[in-house]
Amino acid sequence: MEAIFIYILKTSGLISVFYLAYYFLLRKETFFNGNRWFLLTGLITSVVLPFIVYTKTVWIASTPTSDISNYQIYTPQNDLDISLVDWNFALIAIYGIGFLALLIKFAFDFYSLNSVLKGKKIKQQADFKFIDIKENIAPFSYFDYIVYNSSLYSALELESIIEHEKVHSEQNHTIDVLVSRIFCILFWFNPIIWLYKKSILQNLEFIADSEAAQKISDKKAYQYTLLKITTHENCVAITNHFFQSLIKKRIIMLNKNQSKKRNSWKYYVVIPALAAFVLLFQVEIIAKEKGLSKKETLKVDPKEEITAVDIYKIKNSITDQELKVMAETLKQNHNIDAVFSDLKRNSENLLKAIKIEVKKGSELAQTYLVNESKAIKNCGIIVMTYKNGSKKVVFTTDNKIDDKKIAEELKNEPNNNSNTNASVFKTTSTTTNGNNANITIKNNDEDAHDITIQSKDGKNSDSNSSNFTSIKIHKIASANKVNTDTKTETTIKVSSAKKGNSKKSEQLIIIDGVIVSDISLDELDSQNIKSMSVFKGSEAIAKYGTQGENGVIEIVTKK
Repeated sequence: MEAIFIYILKTSGLISVFYLAYYFLLRKETFFNGNRWFLLTGLITSVVLPFIVYTKTVWIASTPTSDISNYQIYTPQNDLDISLVDWNFALIAIYGIGFLALLIKFAFDFYSLNSVLKGKKIKQQADFKFIDIKENIAPFSYFDYIVYNSSLYSALELESIIEHEKVHSEQNHTIDVLVSRIFCILFWFNPIIWLYKKSILQNLEFIADSEAAQKISDKKAYQYTLLKITTHENCVAITNHFFQSLIKKRIIMLNKNQSKKRNSWKYYVVIPALAAFVLLFQVEIIAKEKGLSKKETLKVDPKEEITAVDIYKIKNSITDQELKVMAETLKQNHNIDAVFSDLKRNSENLLKAIKIEVKKGSELAQTYLVNESKAIKNCGIIVMTYKNGSKKVVFTTDNKIDDKKIAEELKNEPNNNSNTNASVFKTTSTTTNGNNANITIKNNDEDAHDITIQSKDGKNSDSNSSNFTSIKIHKIASANKVNTDTKTETTIKVSSAKKGNSKKSEQLIIIDGVIVSDISLDELDSQNIKSMSVFKGSEAIAKYGTQGENGVIEIVTKK
């Protein structure tokens, strides 16, 4: 919806630029035909130019990422219950009412025109169709129809009227009238468009007066006819009618000397304004990260250094209010300042562009910028806390596994001989006793499981125990309630590979559809990984046979 409002704002701005250029520079010039095309070009440009976008690529340094990104990390959906006034809907409703009212008026004008023309005797002359009516209506033309009441005028006056209307018909001025009416319906809220329409109609009369006066021997008699016709106030809308107000201006322009050709430079004044519009609003900057070498990739040993990882997921459906809550949570929990800006949304109100800036204290701010033609992929802010209390902020993207998939992984997880894995559990309560942590977990089927994690000073007590790192993913329950006792957390358990038969600990690794046997996951640059899928147990065997009995890791790289 925001994209529509931005488009309307840009269009209205361009209409204003062309109108102001006409009003201050061209209105008093006698370049009537040139002014006609200038005004029409302004309307067409105003609706087309906002669609023309030039892209500029900017290369930025990659944000170092932790090797922990080799594990897939997923967050639950936010359950925000926010009762706010939907201003988007309110604005659409107001616009719709005005649009509908003017559309009905437009249809009624067509009906009135049809009532005047219906059943009348038509006299064909060359390319014109003359209709002599009995109603007291000002003469008008509509495409090749010229309508008048001959009983109201003398022969000399009628000659002036017909010559005037012939010019309207020959030059298809009805198209200008209809186009201006349509723009008034679409942009009725913009006062400039009504002035724009008035200028178009007035300029058409200048054209017809100028052309007709050249074909009539008595120019003064033509001007007297103009004065007489102004007494007729009954006119048919959406037509070029001989009666127009501002008769004084018409007579002044009729007697004005022709403008000098050197004044035609005024038409080009609008070009710098259009160029400025394109440079300011129609250049889309696409930020691309420079690849990091292996030495630049941040190496983190989860067993020894990281004590907790908080993940704040940003879905493409996230609202501005939810982003505000997330920024407040980051500030409160980690003293991290997060700024979300340059938000763009598509017609479905999904994010297609966002700029994220995070900063902790006096440290240099980190920036993550994404700008897509469609909705962006889900991304997130990861805050890693180390044993010494320091924190590291990184970004993550391409989160694809949902809660249902996670629950299936939980059910199929073997009790022994497990490989390094990343599993997601929803915790409802946690108690600690010395080095033991008792955690109650639930999967999507609401089956509760109690597990106990034992650790001794960060070292394994025997070959069957592991050191664990908890990764907490916060799920905010409401927009105005942060860090309450009822907050649900999702914990990712990262367990190290257990000792055992070396053959059974070998997982099948497939990169871009090719089985790779002589590579370690640590050798892969996480920046080049688009997605990673882990299959275990019966699911892996069903897909890859006996080759997958120890688990399968499918990796798709960024090509």
